[in-house]
Amino acid sequence: MSILIDQDTSMLIIGITGKQGRIHCKRTLESGTKLLAGVAPGKGGQEVEGVPVFNTVAEAREKFPEITAAMLIVPKQFVHDAAIAALDEGIRLLVIITEFVPVMDALHIVNHAKQTGARVVGPNTIGVISPGKAKIGIMPDYIYGQGHIGIISRSGTLTHETASNLTFKGYGLSTCVGIGGDSIIGMNHADVLEYFAEDDDTDAIVIIGEIGGTSEEMAAAKIKELGLKKPVYAYIAGMCAPENKRMGHAGAIVSGGMGTVKSKVAALEEAGVTVCPTLGKIVENIAEYNMRTNGRLQTLKPQID
Repeated sequence: MSILIDQDTSMLIIGITGKQGRIHCKRTLESGTKLLAGVAPGKGGQEVEGVPVFNTVAEAREKFPEITAAMLIVPKQFVHDAAIAALDEGIRLLVIITEFVPVMDALHIVNHAKQTGARVVGPNTIGVISPGKAKIGIMPDYIYGQGHIGIISRSGTLTHETASNLTFKGYGLSTCVGIGGDSIIGMNHADVLEYFAEDDDTDAIVIIGEIGGTSEEMAAAKIKELGLKKPVYAYIAGMCAPENKRMGHAGAIVSGGMGTVKSKVAALEEAGVTVCPTLGKIVENIAEYNMRTNGRLQTLKPQID
């Protein structure tokens, strides 16, 4: 199993004829994902890497009704209308790569998704990958080995580093979800945790957070609510960030006594999470757990001794 996407997921790319759309069309196809169509208004009838382009999501789904997921990679001023149209036309998993989407646009998209029963990942995300099965995102899939560790992360770069570190040591991944770094996003850490809690293929979970927002505190509350028995390891970026310093992610805003490293660490530790001071320490802790469980997590041949 995996969460959100698997080998049967059929998808399309909104914005496929743009520079980034073309690049990630090729990479998505190379990953083996079922990319069946692309959407670009006024470009219907063209092809990108052999993938047919349609003017609207409605036209694409009329031709390929099995498509239920989409990656949206258009300039921020076009995200709102493109996202709402996709949700209205039956897309049930929408991954929004674009960063710095206007707050009111993002709020409307997220609320509209709830009304239609859809899930939104992002904005400002690297996407979702279930290694060896499918990806809807822009991550380099060759550093994501297949296995039994789930990752939930706000940072694309730290997700890549963690996935690479784990894969290099032989610990594969079930699904990795980049929830996004904007101030308003769809799925948060707690939402994804619920899926991992029920996933038989996920035996351990890694949370990568950062200062600002309350997603990590919400994740801690969800762990206690679920009575989650799977081991959870966390790293919070920004431990040494100076107060009142503007950070790279729009969501890295501290307010009301929440969103600080201290508040996040306290909440997570109270929920039984092992909070790690470095990304490397995550790998060390997982190695220790792996030894105690007779090697369940080590699914790949380590690339170093």
